[in-house]
Amino acid sequence: MAKINGMIGRKIGMTQLFDSFGQAVAVTVLEVGPCTVLQKKTSEREGYNALQLGYLKKPIKRLNMPERGHVQKAGLSHGFAVIKEVKVDNPDEFELGQELTLEDLDIREIIDIVGTTKGKGFQGTVKRHGFSRGRMGHGSKHHREMGSIGQSAFPSRIIKGKRMPGRMGGKRITIKDCMVVDVRPEENIVLVKGPVPGAKNQPILIRCK
Repeated sequence: MAKINGMIGRKIGMTQLFDSFGQAVAVTVLEVGPCTVLQKKTSEREGYNALQLGYLKKPIKRLNMPERGHVQKAGLSHGFAVIKEVKVDNPDEFELGQELTLEDLDIREIIDIVGTTKGKGFQGTVKRHGFSRGRMGHGSKHHREMGSIGQSAFPSRIIKGKRMPGRMGGKRITIKDCMVVDVRPEENIVLVKGPVPGAKNQPILIRCK
């Protein structure tokens, strides 16, 4: 049976397990799959081989007309909340509308996890970049300001990339070489060592090495 090297899931939360030495290990609980094949992309037509997967079912009445036509072409009567692509060697080994579970994932001891970090909104330099604050005395007027940001006569401008206040978090990030602690195919659960970006129920993408 053909195996796939990537699948969509979501972060359930964190807990801890005890290893063989009796040490407590912090782990993140991930629900991986089931995913449905929505589209097969080939090198002859799109220039690369991949599968488009759908995760978390969504009522068809909440889809617009192009989305409805896309899922109906795959023989489905519902949509999906999360849609992502996963590269494969031979898309012809899979069928449109086929449901893939954790048993179809070629999971190893080390995986990469792609997720979105928690959004913090607009933040200052102390929280966003770890700047030191000024004195907190009554006469100080430099509590949490960032200080001087430019130069004098030359080059008389702010250098591009200067660390300043702004939107923090909410970015796509890849955590590489996550260690798989336990796999439970009957529950579609994967336990990985350490934290994973995002809040609870945040969609993630697993890529096997």
